[in-house]
This record gives sequence, structure tokens and C-alpha cells, in this order.
Amino acid sequence: MKPCVWRWTRRCVTKLPEAGVALSQIIILDALLKLRQVCCDLRLIKMPLTAKALRAGSGKLIGLMEMLEELLSEGGKILLFSQFTSMLALIEEELQRRGIGYSLLTGETTDRRTPVKDFQGGKVPLFLISLKAGGTGLNLTAADTVIHFDPWWNPAVENQATDRAYRIGQDKPVFVYKMIARGTVEEKIQALQQEKAALAGAVLEGGTSGGWKLEQSDIEALFAPLPDVKS
Repeated sequence: MKPCVWRWTRRCVTKLPEAGVALSQIIILDALLKLRQVCCDLRLIKMPLTAKALRAGSGKLIGLMEMLEELLSEGGKILLFSQFTSMLALIEEELQRRGIGYSLLTGETTDRRTPVKDFQGGKVPLFLISLKAGGTGLNLTAADTVIHFDPWWNPAVENQATDRAYRIGQDKPVFVYKMIARGTVEEKIQALQQEKAALAGAVLEGGTSGGWKLEQSDIEALFAPLPDVKS
């Protein structure tokens, strides 16, 4: 975590007691968004970056490329999801540099049939999809691998995206990977997902349904100082 980003989010959190959690949702969500973007790639945040930071690149992006090259060399057919279309654009740059073919589907895609046809027909082995655009209405049974580049709050949204590979006609195992930056807010989101999923399950079993939102304890846990992580 870059110090400048942590100091910025720290200042945001200190404002919460003054306004109260209910009146501070914009501050909370904006700070969490930036923390999540840092986990993906520093270039996603609208902040000046040092030459050293730019040269270092994104550890997660580097790891993804290594993973993709291994899977594709074994004949894998991969669905790659990200919530950030700007992250998909950075992934595209790397794929083009390495000469790896792919299809792309985001909310701005006007022709959804062609990229689906290209992937399902074997023209390309990799399908980049924004999480919201790929949540419903797609049948992608050619896939044998699903990768979630960044975690989302609601596991049901991720599951809906994953289920694009589990449609009628699927006749092979499908492996699902989640790329989580160790010792970051992404790990905390995963823990929160599990806790809230258990809570939601208990509520539904009791005959009452309803959504959930971040509580004060959730916010304090998400913004707690991150431990030093050694590789």
C-alpha cells in the first residue's frame, strides 16, 4: 500500500465520527474504491505516480500474465472477469504486447453476439468480461477456467458471472480462481463476504429476507492498518 493512498484514506475515515456512518457513504465508498484499485494496479487511481512506482508495475497483473500463459499453453479456455473496465484495458495492452488473442465484453459493447461466438467457436481462447456486463444472459460452455481478477462485495454477483460457464451443455469440469492481493483490503472483503453470507443465510432460514449494508464495525475492520507482508 502506497503511503500517499493510506494517508488519504486515513483522513477520510477520521471524518466519519463527525458526520456519522449514514451520512458518510460517499466518503466510505470512494476510499474503499481507491484501496481496491491500488490492489489491482496503481495506474487506476487518479494520483500522480513516481517513476519508480510506474516501473514496478502491478504485481497482480504480472501474476495474471504468468497464469494465463501457463493455462493457455495447456489449451485452456478462459473467462476473465473484472469490475473495472479500466483494468480490462490495461490487461488488453499486455495481451496485445504478447500476441495473445482475446474477446472483450463490457457495458459499452454494442455487438454482444460476435465476441461470444468467437469464444464459443474456438477463434479465441480468452474472454475478458466486465463483471456487470457478464452477470446474466451469456452461455459460455466452451470455458474450462474462470478467473476473477478483483473481488466484489456480493458473492452472488461473482457466482452469477461464474455460472456463465455452468450452463446447459457444459460437459467438462470448470476451475474457478480468485486473485486476492495478500495482506490488503481484498482479503478483508473476502472475510466480510463470508461473514455476511452466513448472516444472510441465517436470516433467510428464519423466513425474513433483505439486503445488508456496511456497519460501523465493518468499516473499522476494512480501514484498519494493514500488516507488513513479507514475500
